[in-house]
Amino acid sequence: MINIAPAIVILGQNSVTVARKIISVLPGATLYGLEGRTSEVDVSFTNFGEALRELFIQGRPLIGICAAGILIRTLAPVISDKRQEPPVLAVAEDGSAVVPLLGGLGGVNDLARRIAEALDVKAAITTTGDLRLGTTLLSPPPGYHLANPDDAKKFISDLLAGAQVKLEGIAPWLSNSKLPIDPKGDLTIQVTERLVTPTANCLIYHPVTIAIAISGMIDDAVVLVQQLLTDAKLETASVAGIFAPITAAADPAIHAVASALGVPARFFTPNQLESLFSQGYSPAQAVAIAATGTSPITPSTPDIAIAIAPQVIDPNTIGQPRGRLAIIGTGPGGSLWMSPEVKEILKSATDLVGYKTYLDLVGSLADGKQRHESDNREEEARAKMALDLAASGRYVAVVSSGDPGIYAMATAVFEVCDRYAKPEWDSIDIHVAPGISAMQAAAAAIGAPLGHDFCAISLSDILKPWSAIAQRIAAAAEADFVIAFYNPVSKERTWQLAEARNILLRHRTPDTPVVLARNLGRPGQTVKAIALDQLTPASADMRTIILVGSTKTRTIKRSDGNLWVYTPRRYTEQ
Repeated sequence: MINIAPAIVILGQNSVTVARKIISVLPGATLYGLEGRTSEVDVSFTNFGEALRELFIQGRPLIGICAAGILIRTLAPVISDKRQEPPVLAVAEDGSAVVPLLGGLGGVNDLARRIAEALDVKAAITTTGDLRLGTTLLSPPPGYHLANPDDAKKFISDLLAGAQVKLEGIAPWLSNSKLPIDPKGDLTIQVTERLVTPTANCLIYHPVTIAIAISGMIDDAVVLVQQLLTDAKLETASVAGIFAPITAAADPAIHAVASALGVPARFFTPNQLESLFSQGYSPAQAVAIAATGTSPITPSTPDIAIAIAPQVIDPNTIGQPRGRLAIIGTGPGGSLWMSPEVKEILKSATDLVGYKTYLDLVGSLADGKQRHESDNREEEARAKMALDLAASGRYVAVVSSGDPGIYAMATAVFEVCDRYAKPEWDSIDIHVAPGISAMQAAAAAIGAPLGHDFCAISLSDILKPWSAIAQRIAAAAEADFVIAFYNPVSKERTWQLAEARNILLRHRTPDTPVVLARNLGRPGQTVKAIALDQLTPASADMRTIILVGSTKTRTIKRSDGNLWVYTPRRYTEQ
C-alpha cells in the first residue's frame, strides 16, 4: 500500500505527455524535470543523480520516464534494504513499457499495473510469486497490514514448492487468488483484528475494520485510546480512522489520536447522526454505528466507543474530513515567485476560489481543481463561498496575487468570519500562506528603495474615505517615510493620484525619485523611475505599484542609461 505521493522524473519535454497521463491516476504526484530541457513542471532540478538519490532516500516512490539502466546505475550506491526501499519504476518515453524495478515489498507491482492501465499497456511484472500465486503476499492491498513480513519469504517459498494453505478469516483478495487453499493445509493465513502472536508457518493480516469514535474533549486521549484497544485485545494496525461529530472537528485530542495511530480523522454532520440520537444512543455510540453499521464493543467510555465493521473500512468514503481553507499569495507574477508552501497547497487543494486573472496565474497547478471564479470586487461573497465549501469538508485555496494579507483576501475572510460567525465555520482549519508582495518585487527590480522605514497606502477610496487617505499621505510624508501606493488609478478613479502627488510635494522636492512598476512578473513588465513632479494619473493603472522615495532616497546612473534607486540605511550623513 503506497501512502506517499510518487515523484515522476523526466529528462526532456517529450516525456511531459506521458507524465500527465500518469498523474491523472496518481493524484498528488509531483513532476520533476531537468532544468533547461523541460517546462511546466512542478520542480526543476539540475543534477539528475543527486535529485533521484535524494528522493529515494526520502522514501518517495519513483517513476522515471527514461531507460531502466539509467535508474539502476544512478540508485545503485543507495540501495541497501529491500524492506525499506520505495517503489521504483521505469516507463518508456512513449508510454509503451512499464517496468517495476525495486520496491516489491512496497507495492511496486500494483503501482505498475495502475500506470500500465492508464497508458493502455501491460506491466512487465517478473515477480515469480506474484505471477504464480496471483497476488503479492508481501505487499497486501489497501485495507490490510502484514504483521510478520520476516516469516513471509520462507512461507512463499514453501507455497511455490507445493505446500497447501488454509485461510482463516475473510479476505477476498486472498480467496480469489491462485493460492493453493486447502482446509487441511500445513500453512495458515489468518485474517483478524485481534492481537495474535505470529508463528513461522502462519502469516497474519490485520484488516482495517476498527472505528474509534470520540465525542468530547478528553485528557490524555492518546493513552486512553491505546489502553482501550489493549484491554479489548485489538491490533492498532486494524484501526481505520478516528470518527467524531463535525462540531468536534477542531478538538486537538481527536487529531492527536489520529496522528498517533497514523490514520485519518473523519466527521459526521448533525443530520447524519440525528436518527441515531433519536434512538437513545450517546454521541460516541452514534458515531461508531454511523462509521461501521455495527454496535460498539466493550470496553468503552462515555466519550469513546469502538466498533468493528464486517468489511474493510475505506475512511475516505465515510463522513467528511475536517474542512481546510488556505488563503494564499502567488506573488505578483508567475510560478517562479510562488513559495514552495503555496505550490504544495495548490497541488493538494480540491477547490480554487478567486478572481479569474489570479486563478489563471496559477497555471498547470490548477489542473484537476474545481475553479470558482468571481469579479474582483465581490470579496465578501467570495469569502463566504470559500468558507462554506471548506465547511463541507473540501480543501479550499483562496488565491490572491502578491501577499494575501496586504490589501487582499486574508482580511476579507476574517472580516466575514467575524461579522457572520456561522457555527459550521468553527470546524475549519484556516491557514494563511504568505507571498511576495508587489512592493517587494518592485523594489527588488530597481534596487532597494525600501531600504529604510516605509509604509503602504492604498489610494482606493471604495472602502475608506478620501479624507482618511489624504491624512495618512500627509502624515507619512511629514514623517519622511518611503511610501508604497497600491491601487493608484482605475477607470473610475483618476484624480486621487494627482492629489496624492500635490500633498507629497509639500514635503518632498520635485526631483524625489518615484518608481513605477507595472505587470510585475508577467508579460509586458516595466519598471522605471521618474521625478515626483512628473507623476500624473496617466503614469499608472490598477496593475501598477508606485514607490515614492523619502528625502534620503538616492539614484545611481548606470552605463546603459537606466537607474538604480535605493534608500540608505543610515539616516544621517557620514
